Amino acid sequence: AQNVPNSDWEKKVTEYFKEKLKENNATNWVPSLNDVPVHYLKPNSLVKFRCMVQDMFDPEFYTGVYETVDLNTNARVLHFGKYRDVAECGPQQEIDFNSSKTVTSERQTFYCVPVPGESAWVKEISFLTELVLSRVSPSTSYTPSRHKRSYEEDEDMDLHPSKQKEQHTGNSRSGGDIHGCVEPKRLETEASAGHHLASTNCSPPLDLNFPLPGEKGPACLVKVYESWDSFKVNDVLEVYGVLSVDPVLSIVNSEERDSSTLDPMECMDTTEEQRVHSPPASLVPRIHVILAQKLQHINPLLPACLNEEESKTFVSNFMSEVSPVRAELLGFLTHALLGDSLAAEYLILHLISTVYARRDVLPLGKFTVNLSGCPRNSIFTEHIYRLIQQLVPASYRLQMTVENMNRSRFIPRKDYAANRLVSGVLQLASNTSLVVDETQLEQGQLDTTGVRNVTALGNLITWQKVDYDFSYHQMEFPCNINVLITSEGRSLLPSDCQVHLQPQIIPPNMEEYMNSLLTAVLPSVLNKFRIYLSLLRLLDYSISEEVTKAVEEDFVEMRKNDPESITADDLHRTLLVARFLSLSAGQTTLSRERWLRAKQLEALRKARLQQQKCVNGNEL
Repeated sequence: AQNVPNSDWEKKVTEYFKEKLKENNATNWVPSLNDVPVHYLKPNSLVKFRCMVQDMFDPEFYTGVYETVDLNTNARVLHFGKYRDVAECGPQQEIDFNSSKTVTSERQTFYCVPVPGESAWVKEISFLTELVLSRVSPSTSYTPSRHKRSYEEDEDMDLHPSKQKEQHTGNSRSGGDIHGCVEPKRLETEASAGHHLASTNCSPPLDLNFPLPGEKGPACLVKVYESWDSFKVNDVLEVYGVLSVDPVLSIVNSEERDSSTLDPMECMDTTEEQRVHSPPASLVPRIHVILAQKLQHINPLLPACLNEEESKTFVSNFMSEVSPVRAELLGFLTHALLGDSLAAEYLILHLISTVYARRDVLPLGKFTVNLSGCPRNSIFTEHIYRLIQQLVPASYRLQMTVENMNRSRFIPRKDYAANRLVSGVLQLASNTSLVVDETQLEQGQLDTTGVRNVTALGNLITWQKVDYDFSYHQMEFPCNINVLITSEGRSLLPSDCQVHLQPQIIPPNMEEYMNSLLTAVLPSVLNKFRIYLSLLRLLDYSISEEVTKAVEEDFVEMRKNDPESITADDLHRTLLVARFLSLSAGQTTLSRERWLRAKQLEALRKARLQQQKCVNGNEL
């Protein structure tokens, strides 16, 4: 209101919020849609959302500037349409669509979901941090892992917009208290009343398109006003923006569908697209983005950006105690792997591995480990996954049964009727840990879907890419997923490194033994493990010319001594082991000592495989 339409008021808005969010932990004061159910939040207030871009819709046009005319006095008032879905217009006012001052602008819509497979500890730590520092005090009846409201409840909100009108009359922005809550009691009453008011012939429940089965949390339509070209599908973002849950949106959309006079076949497509692109705002809220940033990681124990001065202090302080943390983590994982310290070493290297570059089509830095020798159909692999879940920010356990392979949708595909990307299990955020449990595999026949899924899994491991299905063509989406395969014999899937498990202890009660491991670890120590694994994969690494020359000479010598069994693949793998071994010790350059240790580990691993081969014939 203070600026003329042609001034750069938009820049002032983003600058204002950027500065405000730097003050006194302000980012923690802003209520998060990840933690607080949408019906506890004040419409048109500032919220934040940690999410993954699941799909990008077509750009949309909106009225950036419009003029209203008072029907009684003919007084004209100029309004801005940015950061809102519904135009602001009083009872005695009318919008002048022919006004010369009308400006049409463009914005992009992203369909965003919570980060797939996000660990419970990430949610809990984020929530507790915000609860301590926030002025939002949710009701005692609220729990973070709430169930989504049903369609009947949503419909009641849609049928009675007048109930919410007093909360945001005229769709105005709440200027003062951006952290206030909607009265939960009244909303709960409205929701329960919905069971009696819902229409019996309502449309089927909306598929919120989460990539992984059993996921909870809100999906959001995120409206981006600037620099949207810098974001892409599967990026993990933290967005700050204006929450829009105006029930009018649902009424307008349902009226559009009801009054459609299009050709029946065309109408079917249009209805489906409208249903997906304009779902009820109570089920899929809108966020009008003021600030958005790509996240390097989602670990709440680490600073969001490691390049800032304060973060550098945090990093240097932590790096000074890396050795004891590594020793404790190695001990913890050795116990988890039934006393096998070599397997524990390789598991640490796997957990800190990441694709650091791509040379042509080859992803450098991927380190898929096949942990063979796991007991068949045992709860051992399930517990190993549970431990990994406690250590990494995002993970998923894929049970490789014939039924799962044949029935699951791994590859995202384009649905042209609804004009959306239908998600699949392999649509995961960068640095997600994927544990493939092959011990569940029984004899059976893979159908066409099963073969396609196994191929997709193999491509993900080998090339770190997933080919999304666009019907007429495939589109390549690069990814960075840590894959650990647990199997009885050698895996059917490709891997960079096979480690055969050699248990030193066989606990009489596996369940009790594995559970006692986690309860024995202090929360503070567990948090150190979490920081350690997230931080080390973000560090830079280099090899000096001197060490490179020494490694080359050493490799030539190894080839001379054993030309048949030492290949270029062996050199590549040993260099990878040396890289992650150095990083695991907090060293960002390769030393002679680490190179020798990497060679020693590889020799032990190979000797173990050879020994197993002799025992089991040609199984490995």
